[in-house]
Amino acid sequence: MDDHNPDLETFRKQWQEEVSARSTPKEQVYNSAKAYSSHEKPERSKAKSALPPSYVLNEEAEGVDGISAQAYHDLEDKDDTRRLGVEGSKHPQSRQNLKEPQSALEHYEKAIEREDQGNLGDSLNLYRKAYRLDAGVDRIYKNKHFPPSSNKIKPTDSNPSNASVTVPNPAHHFLDGPFALTTNNLVNSFSNTTVAPAAPAIEGTLPPPCPIATIPSELLIEILLKTAIADVASFARLSIVCKRFAYLVATEDRIWERICRGHEYGFAAMHYIWKTSIAGKPLPTTLLDASDLPLDDALDVSTLSLDPCTSFNNVRLPRSPILLLSDVYPSYRQMLRTRPRLRFNGCYISTVNYHRPGASNTSTNSTYTCPVHIVTYYRYLRFFRDGTCLSLLTTTEPADVVHHLTKENLQAHHNKESMLPSAIMRHALKGRWRLSGSLVHQHDGEKEGDVHIETEGVDAKYMYNMQLSLRSAGRVCGTRNNKLVWKGFWSYNRLTDDWATFTLRNDRAFFWSRVKSYAMG
Repeated sequence: MDDHNPDLETFRKQWQEEVSARSTPKEQVYNSAKAYSSHEKPERSKAKSALPPSYVLNEEAEGVDGISAQAYHDLEDKDDTRRLGVEGSKHPQSRQNLKEPQSALEHYEKAIEREDQGNLGDSLNLYRKAYRLDAGVDRIYKNKHFPPSSNKIKPTDSNPSNASVTVPNPAHHFLDGPFALTTNNLVNSFSNTTVAPAAPAIEGTLPPPCPIATIPSELLIEILLKTAIADVASFARLSIVCKRFAYLVATEDRIWERICRGHEYGFAAMHYIWKTSIAGKPLPTTLLDASDLPLDDALDVSTLSLDPCTSFNNVRLPRSPILLLSDVYPSYRQMLRTRPRLRFNGCYISTVNYHRPGASNTSTNSTYTCPVHIVTYYRYLRFFRDGTCLSLLTTTEPADVVHHLTKENLQAHHNKESMLPSAIMRHALKGRWRLSGSLVHQHDGEKEGDVHIETEGVDAKYMYNMQLSLRSAGRVCGTRNNKLVWKGFWSYNRLTDDWATFTLRNDRAFFWSRVKSYAMG
């Protein structure tokens, strides 16, 4: 490259003269550069080829100076907004950012802002202050920034059926789909259905025979009645077979009334006064309260269990006042499901687990060498229809106990040397039970749903008294009356006439478990 280029020397001298002669303020230079770049730039691009090289380079240098003035003329003001303290307080935006939050919602919003910025420490402190001021600040924030109306999806087509506006068509009145039927309306829609036979295995062939589809409704109801008496759970599961069975199971109240008043699963087997002694001997009739007996003695309810196939068309069922329908139990089906009653085709089991410290080592003080004992034991309760019951406390697991929890094993195996599996029953205690809530105990202030149990003690001079409450565990639509919750546990000394209370710190509720070997109990 030639260092003595005359054009380059001329440009350097001209540029130095212009720089030294520049005495206008930055704002004027900026405005002139901006006006020059906006108005003369198109003409300059066209005439650039006609200008000498020195003038072109001079223009580019002048444009660079203009850009630099544009980028840095307000640097002092921008730095003030980035500062914290007195300098930045003169700008309204910085004053807004430095304003201390006052309410719980402001603390919460500030905490979310700091969390988005990655400042988790300040965010956590602001969250704590917000919840100290108002424990429900999160709901207030949600209602402010995400109101329920904003989550609704607006329909895009107000007339999905393309019906004329003058022609009434219910298809475009329900934008969320077809009209949702209630359970009762859905069941009532099955009233005119029949038992549909199975479809043919191969298309074009005859379907398999279905004799039950040709049975009259009267005979079909009789079959369902006998099924309900044998196993009410199987009767209820018939509702999933077809629509016709679902309608009969849900609406045939005569079958449910027979079950409620029967001795198999109903309230005829429930006792609201003591029927036997603790040893299991029946009490004399003179000791029974007459108000607990049915008002209509044309037929004793207990005789209904002698013949499971007894039809409700041939007998007059007793009309006991405790089985009248009311607002609480509008139907016999609802009464059987929700009214407190005990179950005889299984047993109630309570599993208890707790920890206790073991023996510590005196040679070392380390806590890591101290053992901890996990104690597990079980309580069993089985109720019988005659008013008696069995109570057992043992560490043996349910699989090895429930099949031997019978009266026969209670009488046969009290020998300590016996090694038979049923020998676990030597620790069982005999007892009796009754329910509360009948008209008999209204004057005592008892509420319906409690179970009173009296059993033998570990010694002949003791007697145990337990009070439990019938509850339901599991799903809302699942099994009812399958849980017994403790309300009290006492010990009575016959010799000194003293009562002692057992603490229930570790005891848990009883849960019902069906045992097929018990049959109907």
